[in-house]
This record gives sequence, C-alpha cells and structure tokens, in this order.
Amino acid sequence: MDTVIEVRNLDLSYGDYAVMQGLNFTVQKGDIFVVMGGSGCGKSTLLKAMVGLLEPVKGEVLYEGKSFWGEDDAKRNAIMRRFGVLYQGGALWSSLTLGENVALPLKLYSRLSDEQVREMSELKLSLVGLGGYSSLFPSQISGGMRKRAGLARAIALDPDIIFFDEPSAGLDPVSARMLDDLIIQLRDALGATIVVVTHELASIFAVGSNAVFLDAGTKTMIATGSPKELLANSKDPRVMQFLTRGQMQGAIR
Repeated sequence: MDTVIEVRNLDLSYGDYAVMQGLNFTVQKGDIFVVMGGSGCGKSTLLKAMVGLLEPVKGEVLYEGKSFWGEDDAKRNAIMRRFGVLYQGGALWSSLTLGENVALPLKLYSRLSDEQVREMSELKLSLVGLGGYSSLFPSQISGGMRKRAGLARAIALDPDIIFFDEPSAGLDPVSARMLDDLIIQLRDALGATIVVVTHELASIFAVGSNAVFLDAGTKTMIATGSPKELLANSKDPRVMQFLTRGQMQGAIR
C-alpha cells in the first residue's frame, strides 16, 4: 500500500505547555485512520498540525514524502487544496444556505460556471443524503444534518484526504451510526484517505482500519494498529481500559 501521510518525530505545544511528544505513525492510501484517546490527550491539536493550523515544535508531517511544514507557503497551500475538513460543529456560514455553503469553495477554487457550481453543490448534498435541502439555512436543520452539510462542503473539491474532528460529537446514536456509514461510503466512492479524530467507541470500531492511541499522562502515543487488533492483543492497561469501558457488547458492530 502507498503511504499518504507520515508523521515523524512530532512534538506539539502551546507556548511553553507541551501537548504531545515523539509521535511517529503512517497513514496508508484508502485508510480510515483513527486518532483516539481520552479527553485532553491532544487529538485535536494533532489534527491542527496535520491540516496546517498549528506548526509543530519539532518533527515533520509528510504528504507523499513532501514535508508539509518544510515547504514554502505556495507549496503548502497546494497540499492543503487536497484536503477536506469536517470541523466538530460543522462550521457552516449561518448567513448562507446549505447550497451556498457548499458552493463557496467551488466558486473560490474552480473555474466552473455559476450553473455548474449550482449543479455540483446539489450533487454533493445528494451524496450525503441532503438532496433537495439546498435552499435551507443551517438554523433550519438538525445537528446531524448540519454535520452532513459540512461534509458536503468538505468534499466539494473532491479531496484526496478528508479529516474529521469528532464527527459523532453531539449526535444521537442513530445519527452517529448514519454518519459512520457515510464515512465508509465516501471513502469507497471517492477513493479518499480519511483521518478521524474521536473518542467514541462505537465509531472507532465501526470505521477504523488503523489507529494511533494518544495518552495524556505520558504525552505521547502508546499504541498503533487496527482498533480491533489492539482490543484483541494489547497488553497495555491504559489502551484496554479505553477500548473496553464495560461497553464492548454494544461498541463493536
């Protein structure tokens, strides 16, 4: 398999406060790669470093062998054009309709005509189960629908890599399950590589083909591998405590 992302000797901090140190892992083409761990372990901070929002103190994030933070601004922006990001709250523009939200990146970064942009926006909304909702505003739909609308915008430019920050946060179990299924469907339909930051057991076991486990106590990674393989084989009590939590019958599906 081809390596799409490599994190090498990565240290992250906010000022003098060290968040994570010594991170090393790879993400392969077509993976649904899960960044997991308890609250405060640095999952979202790692995501920020991977998508260009936080420069590491040390180490590298490489995309197909190219050092993201070692490139100049123009080349870094070119790499970022390959990303789609679904933020935790959806991050939709409240003053724009769903169709206008999805159309925004198309207007900024493509040469499509206005009619083609409208058609493409409708298509992307249909892909996430929101066909016919383009004229509604974010305030007029549910939280789960806002997540899916945010995902439609994230895939507007057919990204090679899609990042999800706590996609199931705030959703009921049925909506969370539907979003997990949608993540798998989009990976298969678009041929994209996916990175998911989450602490939700059901999502971890439902979608994760590979994973890294971050530990807040040691401020580093303490395990990597398929979530189900880690559950079966890990001897680390911290990993096992996180992956069981007394809920395993309902967590694996």
